[in-house]
Amino acid sequence: MILSALTQYYERLITTSNGAVPSFGFSEEKIGYILVLSERGELVDLVPNLSEEKKPKPRLLNVPRPEKRTSGIKPNFLWDKTAYVLGVGLPKDKKSEALFELSMPTFEAFRDLHVSLFKNAEDKGLKALVLFLKNWKPENFAESVLSPDVLDANVVFQLDGLRKYVHECLEAKTIWRAQLQSDDAKEAMCLITGEQAPISRLHPAIKGVSGGQSSGVSIVSFNKESFESFGKGQGDNAPVSEQAAFAYTTALNYLLRKENDQVISLGDTTLVFWALADYERKAKSAETFFMTGFNPPSPTDESEAKALASELEKLAKGRPLSEISPDLEPNTQFYILGLAPNAARLSIRFWLQTDLGHIQQRFAEHFQDIALNPLPWKTAPSSYRLLLELIPTRYESNGNKKKKDINDAPAHIAGELMRAILTGQRYPRAILTQLLSRFRADGDISGLRVAMVKSVLQREFRLLGKEEISMSLDGSNDNPAYLLGRLFAVLENIQRLALGDKVNATITDKYYASASTVPYSVYPRLLSGSKHHLSRIRKDKPGLAYSIERELGAIMGILPTEFPRHFSIENQGRFSIGYYHQKNARFAQSVESNELIIEGNE
Repeated sequence: MILSALTQYYERLITTSNGAVPSFGFSEEKIGYILVLSERGELVDLVPNLSEEKKPKPRLLNVPRPEKRTSGIKPNFLWDKTAYVLGVGLPKDKKSEALFELSMPTFEAFRDLHVSLFKNAEDKGLKALVLFLKNWKPENFAESVLSPDVLDANVVFQLDGLRKYVHECLEAKTIWRAQLQSDDAKEAMCLITGEQAPISRLHPAIKGVSGGQSSGVSIVSFNKESFESFGKGQGDNAPVSEQAAFAYTTALNYLLRKENDQVISLGDTTLVFWALADYERKAKSAETFFMTGFNPPSPTDESEAKALASELEKLAKGRPLSEISPDLEPNTQFYILGLAPNAARLSIRFWLQTDLGHIQQRFAEHFQDIALNPLPWKTAPSSYRLLLELIPTRYESNGNKKKKDINDAPAHIAGELMRAILTGQRYPRAILTQLLSRFRADGDISGLRVAMVKSVLQREFRLLGKEEISMSLDGSNDNPAYLLGRLFAVLENIQRLALGDKVNATITDKYYASASTVPYSVYPRLLSGSKHHLSRIRKDKPGLAYSIERELGAIMGILPTEFPRHFSIENQGRFSIGYYHQKNARFAQSVESNELIIEGNE
């Protein structure tokens, strides 16, 4: 099913992308340099094929597909690394002072293959290549026009005075097609197309999966006898035609490009997605909608932020897709594939084949589950931002938070978080455990962290048919953990009003961990200390003291007569939500002064 969907996507790309993907037998590879030859086979120039960046990188070129090198020497057709094309490469010993290292066996294999294929060629470029390979001496590298930068890079050939590369000429393509058909491939019914065709023994490599091997990995492979059956070897165990194998791997490699806007990498999981619709415009709109909903971008200006917030608000409320964009249709077919690297082949983390209406519903549930009042963000958090909150908060010497590195986030949670958002299943319980641990360890009880706690509990309770958690302060909630979280926020505020903001350590710094886990051991002491703070406030601001005492009494009146001895994980989460609600309830508009009284933590 996955391979079939990727093959269909390849057909869409071939018809709509204007050469963005290569045709059968070709592949997009990173080519660093172009060797320019004269008609007499002389090397006259070296042209870089690098990007214009601070650290230039090889550009992608359509070239004949590479050989799959598991062992032995296998030269590519009309392009390769310098060890094959020129017989030279970087020294394997990094301590060596030599400029280059000879690699004669690989060069001889490359030379013999191309001389035998093109000995009767009529094309000028192919003739020049044959002359070059016959006359080139790898030991003369230092005296040639070549620079050390070319070593170990992929190179192609070009005839001086022509814009096309040698491998693009009609005769080279004809010979290459003949090479593709000359393999001793067995014919069988292809599992993807259902047609009788030559079966691919080894499928092309897939590159770009985060954490995967740079040389590429496979989805389908049989590298041990224990994986084979009925005496069949390699690809015969799951027959896929050569053309279908090329199509699905080419489509997946296209999706996995870093510059592509259809790939998201988080932790050890790489997610790719695509849509199939009657019109290309509708498919593109569906893909843009998914990226915006799943991984909201960071706006660059105020107007963009307002537009994004409006779009996400419609999404969260489950408004019709046509209100977001006229090109969005609920029945548009949508495909989502989650991949993770493994030793021998790719692991399929999850696979979802659905429609856009279903995706919209899942996004709406996610944004509703994570929502809090007041919202602790200007734009809805991406999954990337959510994972960052699982990393311990550390501070600079000036008190500012240090920047977090996504590589420090628990990698295994990323895939489960993605799955939960896209399927509507429970969020990973590990998120709740991690966040509660962070509250106690670093004291950063931020709005986004509390929102994540709320989302985990909200979804679990909803799926179990239990009570829902309010987005804002719930005065009717009589859960002891929620009430004690509220009470703790009130006690913290009493301390602040009595002693000011310049306190070395607040009760949150000292007692939050104990109050949220073993309240019985700490609350009597906190309430006793608050009496002294209240008497101090009463001397200067009796009206304020009366208001706080009334707030304190309202919470104490609902609490049970005895403080709980221990809170479960769920109740520790409720505690943090009650604390946040009570603390941020002061973000209210004062009727008398028309000013914001900001008492919040963000």
